Amino acid sequence: MSAWTAVCRLHDIVPNSGVCALVGDAQVAIFRLDDDSLYALGNYDPFSRANVLSRGIVGDVKGEIVVASPVYKQHFSLASGICLEDSTACIPVYPVRLEGDRVWVSVPAHKAQLESA
Repeated sequence: MSAWTAVCRLHDIVPNSGVCALVGDAQVAIFRLDDDSLYALGNYDPFSRANVLSRGIVGDVKGEIVVASPVYKQHFSLASGICLEDSTACIPVYPVRLEGDRVWVSVPAHKAQLESA
């Protein structure tokens, strides 16, 4: 079961950057692009084993919109969560929406519990 959670206002996220929000027990990295499109991913970087992806650099690799981990620089697709350098590594992707100026994220209850373990 998923519930929508308001996490911040759109202007709280600088374009082409991310912020981290705690949704249930899950850390979620929310990214805003220049065109105000939004993406939400797990904040946990499986390579560095740290919750740092919200601090990564947003960019484009061969047409794929990605975030580069700030630690070892692996690129994760903002759309699918798959690592471009190692497709066996994948981070969760969550539904995100904008209502008015509020950013909302939905994290399934079982994922929120797993991510905090």
